[in-house]
Formats: sequence, structure tokens, C-alpha cells
Amino acid sequence: MRNVIIALVLLMATPVMAQDARRIVVNGHGVVDTVPDMATISMGVVSEAKTAGAAMAKNSDALAAVLKQLAAAGIESRDIQTNNLSLSPRWNNGGSMSKAPPQIVGFVATNTVSVRVRDLAQLGVVLDAVVQNGANSFHGLSFGLQDMEPAQNAARVAAIKDAMAKAQLYATAAGVELGDVVSISDGTVRSARPVMMEADMMRSMAVPVAQGKLSVTADVSVVFGIAD
Repeated sequence: MRNVIIALVLLMATPVMAQDARRIVVNGHGVVDTVPDMATISMGVVSEAKTAGAAMAKNSDALAAVLKQLAAAGIESRDIQTNNLSLSPRWNNGGSMSKAPPQIVGFVATNTVSVRVRDLAQLGVVLDAVVQNGANSFHGLSFGLQDMEPAQNAARVAAIKDAMAKAQLYATAAGVELGDVVSISDGTVRSARPVMMEADMMRSMAVPVAQGKLSVTADVSVVFGIAD
């Protein structure tokens, strides 16, 4: 009786297993290169003074001049964000041969901000202006898109086409007919990476900046059936 039950279970499971096996699973990858329309600058002010209060005051004045210059260049307050504000002592260790204990000889105040520049034609002017008006630390420049969705969707379409081409290739090579799409899984992580910069430079009697292009990618996993 037990053998009969096992045989019935196997018999019932066999069609499902066979049906599941008649599928082609492929991964598709899509890439779209696009011109960025936004830049993010990370910059700041580092100030030193004998006392903590003097260092902070000096830093605040310098940063106020930077923010004023950014406003004059058309940067809105919503596009400026403080990333780091710190105050630390500056020590004098007396040299390697000295036995005297370390002493605080001053303080260092640091204020770092990120600035989003939506008008790339003004990017060089902004960089030049803030450096000449108090910004003495620079932590990087990155390009991006104000609205990534159109480029991301184009990359998704390209990924689907890539998956369909692969599936058709495999079906033809296996001597079967490709069936309908069973499922689609989106494996995309929203990102845009820079590609090689173009030769055209944005110059405006200031800092020259190569804008380059961004590469937006998408990945999908598609399951196809095999036609009878």
C-alpha cells in the first residue's frame, strides 16, 4: 500500500516538473549613455586660530562669504547642504626627542558643504568664485541627472531586448520554439556611472571642466516558456 501511494505521488508530480523544466531563463543587460545635466561639488572651509571660539568665528565668516558667492551665482539654498562641521585641537608634540607632554597650540574648524549645480554652463564660474572667496578645501566633483527616470527606462527597454535576443538564440540552438514570457524580474539598482570624458570643455574664464557622459544601466531576469 505504501509503495502504491509513493507511486501515485510521483506520477502526479511528474507533469509539473516536466512543465517547469520546459523553460528558458535568461538575464538581460541594457546600457544607455546620456549627457549629465547636473553636478555636485563637495567643498569646504578649514580655519585655524589660537582658541576654539576664534577658529569657529573665522570659519563661519569664511563660509558666509562662500555662501554669498554661491547665491550670487544663482545657486538656491535647497541645493546647498552641510555635510560635516567639526572642531578639533591642534597639538604640538615637541618633536621626537622631546619628553614634554603634548600641548594644544590651537584649534582647527572645518565646515564641508555639498553644492548641487543645475546649470552646468555656470559650473566653472561657481568653482572659480567660491575658491577665491574662502573655500580652501575641495573633496570632489560628480555629474548626475536631475531626472534619471527617462534614461533608466530606456536602459530597461534595452535590457528586455537583450534578454529576448538571448532567449531566441538559445531556443534556436536547442532546436525548440520560443514560447511566451512567463515572468520578468527587475534587478536594476539605480545608478549612473561616468564614462570617458569628451573633448569639449566648458570654459567661462574660470576653472575648465570636462562634462563627459553618464552610463545608465539596467538588468532583468526573464523566464520564457517553450512552445509545444
